[in-house]
Amino acid sequence: MNCERCRTSVSALLDGELPEAPESEVDAHLETCAACRAFQAEAGALTRNLRVRAVAPTPDLAGAVLAAAERPRRTRGVLRGALALTAVAQMLLALGQLSGLIGMHGHAAHGGPGMAAHLFNESTAWNLALGVGLLWAAWRDRTAAGVLPVLSAFVAALAGFSVHDLVIGAATVERVASHALLLVGLGLLFAVHRTGGGDPADADRTAADGPHAADDTSSAPRAPQGPPHLRPTAHREAA
Repeated sequence: MNCERCRTSVSALLDGELPEAPESEVDAHLETCAACRAFQAEAGALTRNLRVRAVAPTPDLAGAVLAAAERPRRTRGVLRGALALTAVAQMLLALGQLSGLIGMHGHAAHGGPGMAAHLFNESTAWNLALGVGLLWAAWRDRTAAGVLPVLSAFVAALAGFSVHDLVIGAATVERVASHALLLVGLGLLFAVHRTGGGDPADADRTAADGPHAADDTSSAPRAPQGPPHLRPTAHREAA
């Protein structure tokens, strides 16, 4: 075997291709030819340099990344706790209205004639419902997006009516100030919604609660998972 054929075969083997000569003949020639051995070593080093690059030293950012990921979770927990407290306060306000401790003059006002008593009952029901909604959003913060538009519309309309009633003297400052809980709740609800809302584990538990979550045998075709298999572009026969 001449050196040119040997070197061509060595290059093919390094590239994962079929050599011109059998590998046994190439190995036998390399044992007797120092020039071809030098070519094999140089070509092997060049191939490694082209395919493999030395890893540049980088700082260890694991601690900083984990700390940055933990801060939003702590912040979300604080916001959810504050939202829950606001919801409880809103529900206590509604219960105070229901018992006659806040608002109209006790139980007699609830049973009095006219539209005023009915409107007061509607206000009590709304306050209680909004408190329950805020509490639910604090517990399952993924539902904050659903409560947010309802509370936003209610607060916007209530703000306009409150200003009008204050101007004409139909409501007292104390009565209007009792709506501040709704403003606080709206701000906290928006903050909870902006922080992402919920852990992945919550979504898993919600899916597991479904009656057909464990035995879903739908026959609908499924999209392929991941990219198609990439077949090799070169083959090399074993010696």
